[in-house]
Order: sequence, then structure tokens, then C-alpha cells
Amino acid sequence: MTADDSLSAEDLSFQAEVRAFLDEKFDPELRAQTERQAGVFAEDTVARRWHRALHERGWAAPAWPAEYGGSGWTATQRQIFAIECARVGTPALPSMGITLCGPVIMKYGTDEQKAYFLPRMLSGEHVWAQGYSEPQSGSDLASLQTRAVRDGDDYVVNGSKIWTTNAHNADWIFMLVRTAAEGKPQAGISFLVSPMNAPGITVRPILSTSGEHELNQLFFDNLRIPVANRMGAENEGWTVAKYLLEFERGGGSLGVGLKVGLEKVKTMATQEPSGDEAALLADPDFRRKAALMEIDMITADWTDLYLSSGAGVGESVGGTAASIKKLLASHKSQEVAELAMEVLGLYAAPDQRRALGAYPQEGPIGPPYAITPTTRHINNRASTVYGGSSEVQHNILARLLGL
Repeated sequence: MTADDSLSAEDLSFQAEVRAFLDEKFDPELRAQTERQAGVFAEDTVARRWHRALHERGWAAPAWPAEYGGSGWTATQRQIFAIECARVGTPALPSMGITLCGPVIMKYGTDEQKAYFLPRMLSGEHVWAQGYSEPQSGSDLASLQTRAVRDGDDYVVNGSKIWTTNAHNADWIFMLVRTAAEGKPQAGISFLVSPMNAPGITVRPILSTSGEHELNQLFFDNLRIPVANRMGAENEGWTVAKYLLEFERGGGSLGVGLKVGLEKVKTMATQEPSGDEAALLADPDFRRKAALMEIDMITADWTDLYLSSGAGVGESVGGTAASIKKLLASHKSQEVAELAMEVLGLYAAPDQRRALGAYPQEGPIGPPYAITPTTRHINNRASTVYGGSSEVQHNILARLLGL
């Protein structure tokens, strides 16, 4: 089930162990709730329940070093776990804590910060949000204007963050703030963390085009953050931020979810008719599109394995590889979502929002598989923007490769 489909006896045993765990813990109720999730991440009640199940088994952080509570798995075992979870469609957990901020704390945090934050992040007690983008600072992140002024043992923070995913459910937030105005824009930025219930934080929801509430705008009004909550040195947050982005853009298994998504689309095509009323999967034009995508998925899978092979447990794949993975993942996921819309035809038109979520308010219009694709397609239009736009990734690659 890796790129060459060859597994050792030990890995086959591990695969069986993972499947047994999923059969037991990913129960019918949770499966049904997850099938109705259309956002980037599962809604809070679903995500927290699945996180607890993983933590109880010691599997909440497969890529963390064992010394911090990670699984201690090999790269092949991590790939097997990702494949098996994708195969059954487990909930997509928010990545801002374990995937993004966790490695930052491991590298730049003090011993006290590691001892406090990492166990709570691992257990799911602390869910995190990311405070990077601002109303006038998205792709040009270095132009951010949220200010943090030193006042004794605190920073006093004023400003705003936008497109803040899951902030309405988060317990903590990590953020970039401006602590100096002199020199290059990147030189005056610091990396701070704050509890979301601190006085001075206001969360205002932003509804997506699909109608979902995943995004928010945050306002900081004399928010006081202890200096002890800074990661890394003052005015050196840009270095910390770049390290974190390597995990945001290069984390996860690239080809796994794409291949599973394409297989689901092909399964839908066995139920939907083509122009001559035969199954759409029998249509030569559709089969050609699906075959070309499948070739892309195989390429993406090999690319992922190649890029990740040099990274040890708890390490990033590096800036160049992260940008390559980000570009492939965002563009190919959009292509799969667009093909799903093509398969659905008229079933892609109805408003299915009331049939979505863990506790839907009405039943689906059409077959059950028609509930989520339209909303996922709409949400997925942003994948070439968030986490660093495709244009930014091309610029990074051009600069790093000397083009």
C-alpha cells in the first residue's frame, strides 16, 4: 500500500492492527456524521471525539518524536496509517495544533513551554487557531500591522486577524505580531501564543460561500500576552513562521486522500447515467479524464514518498519540497472536486446545507453521495489561496531553485 505496494510481514501486521482499531473506534454513528462533513476540518464535536479515540491509543501525533508522545512509527507505518484512515474516511482533524504549532514549540519553545503546551495539545485539551493573515496582509504576510508593545512582563496587542479557521472553537491561538517598525518588514515580527478566552479578544464569524462557519475575523483590543508566551526571540518571529509554514504546506500524505477521493468519484459514476443512459463510468470521455487523473495521483504519491523520505520523525520536508507538495495538493484536489460535480449533474444544483453536519436538519436531495460534493467544491476553490497562494509557491520555488 505504499507506492510500490510491497509491505513487509511486520508492516502487514501493523496494517491489520490499524484496520482493527478503525473497525472498533470509527463506529457507525461517527462514520455517518463524518460522511456529512464538507469543510476543510470536521466540526468541533466530531473532531474532538475522534481525537480522544486516537489519543487513548497513543496515535494522536504520528509524526511527533516519541519523546514528546508521538507514535514512534516508521515512515512506512505513518503512510499505512494515512492510507487506512483515508480509505474509511475518518474525520479531518484541525491541523493548527499538532501539525503546525507542535513542531514549532519543540524547536523554539523553552522547557517550560514544552512541558505545558505539548501534553495538552496531544490530548486534545487545547485546540489551536492560527493568527497570520490580516485584512491588508494575506499573501504579503510580512506587511502585517497587528502591533505588540512591551509593557513590563506583557505585550499589549492591538489589531486584527482574518480568515482565522476554527477560532470560534479554539482554546489557544498562535499569532504573528509587529514588535518593531525599523528595518525590513520581516525583521520586526514576533511569534506569540494566547488563550482565546483572554480579555481583549473578539471573534466575529465569517460565513463561507457554501454557508459554513469555519472562518472568523479576530479583533485584539489591548490584549495582554505574557512575554513568557513568546516562541523564539523578539523580532525573530519571521524565522519561526517560515519553519511552521513548511509543515503547513508539506505536512501529511499527498497522494493518499486524492486517490481515495478519485475512487469515490468513480464509484459515483457507476450510479449516474451518461448521455445514452449507460453508466457514466462507461463513457469513453469520462474514463479518459479519470485515467489521466489517476496517473496524476500515482505521480503525486511517488512525489510524496520521495520528498518525505529524507525527513525524519518530527522534521519538515524543507521549503522547496513543501511548496511542491502544496501546489500539487491544492490543484489536484480542485480537479477531483470538479470531476465530482460533473458526475452529479443536476444533483449538484440543490442547496444541501441543511442535510450536512453531525446533526442534519433534513434529509438529502437525491442519493446520499450527493450531499457533500457541491459544498466541498465551493470550499475547495480557496485551496490555491490559503496556506500561501499558488503564485507565492511558484515565486518561492523560482527563488530557491535559482530560476
